[in-house]
Amino acid sequence: MDPIKATFDIAVYHLSDKEFIKRQIIRQIDKSNNNHIGYFHQNIFQCFQDWEVPESGYDIVNFKKSYYAEIKNKFNTMNSNAKENNFRKMKQTINSELKATCFFIEVISKESKNIPWSVKIDDKVVRDERIRIISIDKFYKIATADKDAFANWCKHLPQIIQDVLQSEGVEIGFSSKNENIRESLRKVHPNLLVALYYLAFSNYEGFKDFTQDQ
Repeated sequence: MDPIKATFDIAVYHLSDKEFIKRQIIRQIDKSNNNHIGYFHQNIFQCFQDWEVPESGYDIVNFKKSYYAEIKNKFNTMNSNAKENNFRKMKQTINSELKATCFFIEVISKESKNIPWSVKIDDKVVRDERIRIISIDKFYKIATADKDAFANWCKHLPQIIQDVLQSEGVEIGFSSKNENIRESLRKVHPNLLVALYYLAFSNYEGFKDFTQDQ
């Protein structure tokens, strides 16, 4: 945990110790959730006819139609090297399999689209009609033959999640975890920020007696 950022957050947003710790718990859970949601977007295609989630290679494949797809949650989270590597892999696939079409799927895209993917490689823009960049609504249409499939899925998702949580007996809450963290920090120092600074920088010059000076 970054104690300098914590100092700004607590001061700027007028957070109590309890509120600050709760935010940190939610932030850490959110990081984990993002990874799980990526797997969710990928593995749901196992429920679609003729689609598979292989152990390696591509995220999603349909061998009957020679479709190969990689899925990314947001359009702006991939750097140029990653784009180039993905494009090269897809180019190799379509060169080795004449009927193949490759898709780069964006869940959160700027627009609804299914267009040739243009990528800059060695200072040259390259593209191929059989390498597509596609928003997830358009890809669901390909996978299900229903243009509204993704929209309908989104409409039902909140209730599905609630049904699963209830059936599994999952309780969502932060109070006990929040209090455990607060107690652990108090053992370092009664002041939250002093405890955070000491835990982060105790091996730095000038921090040996930091908790005693506060």
